[in-house]
Amino acid sequence: MSEQDIAVVIGVGPGLGAAIGRRFARGGCAVGLMARSEDPLRTIEAEINLSGGRALAVTVDAADPTGLAAAFARVRDVLGAPTALIYNAGAFVAGGILDIEAAALERVWRTCCYGAFLATREVLPAMRQRGRGTLLYTGAPASVHGVKNLYTLAIGKFGLRALALGLAKECGPDGIHVAHVIVHGAIDNERTRARFPHLTASQRMAPETIAETYWQLHVQRPDAWTQELDVRPADDPFGF
Repeated sequence: MSEQDIAVVIGVGPGLGAAIGRRFARGGCAVGLMARSEDPLRTIEAEINLSGGRALAVTVDAADPTGLAAAFARVRDVLGAPTALIYNAGAFVAGGILDIEAAALERVWRTCCYGAFLATREVLPAMRQRGRGTLLYTGAPASVHGVKNLYTLAIGKFGLRALALGLAKECGPDGIHVAHVIVHGAIDNERTRARFPHLTASQRMAPETIAETYWQLHVQRPDAWTQELDVRPADDPFGF
């Protein structure tokens, strides 16, 4: 990197989003951290800045066009124009097709897919002008498989995958690397340990290990770019 890269991570919680922010900061990037909850953001922001990196936390709902535009304006004012976007926001409401309220489906779609559309439009013009950039999107098994009682997640993540794969074709010639990362399995954190207490250590995915995959996608040479990647533990407990 001939100049400092500026990476924006959307969907920063205590697990994967935080690990991605730390890894990109360790790689020399200034990092914009975005999420709806302020406390995790401030914790990671302070950690990166105290360790000698440069981080800016911005609280925002990725599905809110006005708020997201303001969040990116702040990142550009403080850090500069982003050279990498990692869209890691997600949500779901479980239930059968007759049990889910239409408003719930729309909320999840806006978080999983619409927010990624908005965020991409915020960073793409400067990337094209610069002639390089990275766009990474976090998918799920529901990106490619219909899952009973997870219609909201599947619809949102199917849409995200469609966006990412289309962008890869559109933006590759501009020097912009686009990749869709399908994360199979339980990411190791307090929430997933409580939800899946039966999983062994070899069946849980360390956030730092997944974050390293995102970093390697960011620094890949353009003569052999990965456009879609599937990561899962060697002892896959779910078998999607």
